[in-house]
Amino acid sequence: MSIKVLVVDDSALIREVLTRMLSRDGDIEVVATATDPIDAREKIKQLNPDVVTLDIEMPNMNGLQFLEKLMRLRPTPVVMVSTLTTKGASETLLALELGAVDFVAKPSAEFAGGIEAFGVGLRDKIRAAAKSDVRGRSASRADVPKMAVKTAAGPHGALIAIGASTGGVEAIRTVLTQMPADCPPIVIAQHMPSGFTARFAARLDELCALTVVEADDRMVLLPGHAYIAKGDYHLRVERSSGQLKCRLAQDGLTSGHRPSVDILFESVAKAVGSLAVGAILTGMGRDGARGLKLMRDAGAYTVGQSKSSALVYGMPRVAFEEGAVMEQAPVEDIAGRLANALVRLKSAA
Repeated sequence: MSIKVLVVDDSALIREVLTRMLSRDGDIEVVATATDPIDAREKIKQLNPDVVTLDIEMPNMNGLQFLEKLMRLRPTPVVMVSTLTTKGASETLLALELGAVDFVAKPSAEFAGGIEAFGVGLRDKIRAAAKSDVRGRSASRADVPKMAVKTAAGPHGALIAIGASTGGVEAIRTVLTQMPADCPPIVIAQHMPSGFTARFAARLDELCALTVVEADDRMVLLPGHAYIAKGDYHLRVERSSGQLKCRLAQDGLTSGHRPSVDILFESVAKAVGSLAVGAILTGMGRDGARGLKLMRDAGAYTVGQSKSSALVYGMPRVAFEEGAVMEQAPVEDIAGRLANALVRLKSAA
């Protein structure tokens, strides 16, 4: 049975491009297009689409206003179609906070890999959105506790590694906003294109007790800091001159991604070993399972997001099935589990 999609955009060209790209493989059907939120509202009522693609800048009602109403009144998987600008990145992150499942950057002449690569990425995101538990997340959003963890102090040389994909922006925010400033360095791989990760880091920095930055090559990893993998770059951790440092590289895609969670976790297993703790969060596919298993085999504590709280229970499921996670937990409990593991490490040191 095909995935029914409603495309909402005021540009006739974008509507045509998205319809053509989505219809390519036969498992996705664009049941209608809409030029603005007023038009979209009626078509959602009539057609009950599985997924909606939504532009932000539209006449009659801003896409963000429409999204907020939609998620409150009729939770539906939404994939945002965003412009690759600073303003566009900020609005996209706000859309994810409001409940959008994921986003794609609008195709342009200089789009990396061309229009075909855009189409492949778009179709994958629509498939992930169709499997997402938007209604479950919408019902539980108000229940997430706001209590921060009191201490997460680990021994010298300890490190926290986190990986996520679809739904990860919100999941990472939930974990990081509970982490105290005394925690070891945190390294994060979130599947996100170039141009958005700097704004993601800046947004987290506004919300957290930690200092959150976009990772740069050879940056020294400091306690109380979190480092977001740069879009289109792999992030690795290496030990050099007695210090842990970020290393960035643009070598080939791993597990279909760059940044790849597997690449990050594998480097952490090698450089940090049993002083590491790791979490794999919501996302489609299997990226991170192999790397997290290497971390666990090296003596690290590992946790996976539970099915009940994951927007897309793909990456955590594979990691669990392959024996990479020691336990599963709801996303609101993961900061506490990581902190407890670090405190145990410190007391054992």
